[in-house]
Amino acid sequence: MTSNRVAAGTDIGGSAVNQLNGPIEIFVDVNLDLYVADCFNNRIQLFHPGESNGITVAGNGSQNPTITLYIPSGIILDADKYLFIVDCFGHRIVGSDLNGFRCLVACYGSGSQSNQLFSPLSFSFDRSGNIFVADQGNSRIQKFLLMKDSFAESCNQPKLCSTATWNSNAVTFANRSIVGSKPRAIFVNTNNTIYVANREENTILIWHEESVSPTKITHDNFTQPNSLFVTSNNDIYIDDGEKNGRVQKWIAETNNFVTVMNVKSSCWGLFVDINNTLYCSMLQHHQVVKRSLNNSLMVSDCVAAGTGIGGPDSNQFFFPHGIFVDVNLDLYVTDCLNERVQLFQLRESNGITVAGSKSQNPTITLDCPTGIILDADKYLFIVDQDSSRIVRSDLNGFRCLLGCYGSGSQSNQLFGPLSLSFDRFGNVFVLDQDNHRIQKFKYFEESCGKFKTIE
Repeated sequence: MTSNRVAAGTDIGGSAVNQLNGPIEIFVDVNLDLYVADCFNNRIQLFHPGESNGITVAGNGSQNPTITLYIPSGIILDADKYLFIVDCFGHRIVGSDLNGFRCLVACYGSGSQSNQLFSPLSFSFDRSGNIFVADQGNSRIQKFLLMKDSFAESCNQPKLCSTATWNSNAVTFANRSIVGSKPRAIFVNTNNTIYVANREENTILIWHEESVSPTKITHDNFTQPNSLFVTSNNDIYIDDGEKNGRVQKWIAETNNFVTVMNVKSSCWGLFVDINNTLYCSMLQHHQVVKRSLNNSLMVSDCVAAGTGIGGPDSNQFFFPHGIFVDVNLDLYVTDCLNERVQLFQLRESNGITVAGSKSQNPTITLDCPTGIILDADKYLFIVDQDSSRIVRSDLNGFRCLLGCYGSGSQSNQLFGPLSLSFDRFGNVFVLDQDNHRIQKFKYFEESCGKFKTIE
């Protein structure tokens, strides 16, 4: 029991590289690197063996600041050296990946609900990847289950080079006799299963991979759906707001429908993010609302974006349609009559125009954008409805991708398209609304090397 040696810190509180101010939790990896939650400096410090000066790897003063910490108190390093941090006064758990830091759990402000924390202090993983949090302010231990089949994995997010091309002449995948008049909802999941809503017959059509004829889900509980979303466990979320003021969920395991959200009007866009939060874009109310599906109580929906009054301001919409939420919980919305695409970062009420009217780098004009998908490199694919085309962004800005020869019914034309979806091979399926058909544009694999999707 000899005298202890100093591993880090000068014994005088401060913010210099060799100082700490209220260190709380520590983690030492197999290389004997020491990570310290430097609480009152709002940072995480890394001390290499034998080094007295620390390196700020997260928070205040870090070289690559992608997140702000507020009294970090707990830290764990995973097998790939990514960090998981308890942000005590931020009332949340954050984690790092290739793109920086993002909020993982309790991303909706402090509180005592099942999706909230209040001054958490420390946490730990079990061997299944579930997170146990000492939720200090609520005097409880919370367990957050790992979603092994992440809901984000249900979306095909292509990874494409700038030279990627598709056959400009599409094949008609399904015509009016199958999808009915003016179809509005399509989704292709990572298993290459294609889902389309037939509004005339109030059915959901399902084509499993390589199947020619669809199977049908028929139910009296939804009417004229405008959107649908399918999660990785094959549960289907279907709009039923126009007549019944709700969103329905078809549970694949039980073959039953349940109501999961009450809404004021039809949802023209539906999305379930990686935190199991359901979003609905209400065109007639100029707003996007959301609710956590982890909360069994049907509490009032939260406003994700929009004031509920149509307008052109950064916090307003004028007929929002398609929505997409990425793994950082950034919300992208096609703002139809404002002729733009808006990005709302987490907890921000003001949007950033990333395409169309008044964008910072205008390289294309939009005319009622209605559908949107973000690829693996955060480039946008947009359905430009009134221009009857699909546009895409890359390093050089935006350009027309499909339907670039004017509106019409030819194989290289579209007429009032509404939404799009990728299959896992990079082929594009377009809901060609006013032609009452689904068009498939084949991806040229040789134009970009082997096609990859996010796993």
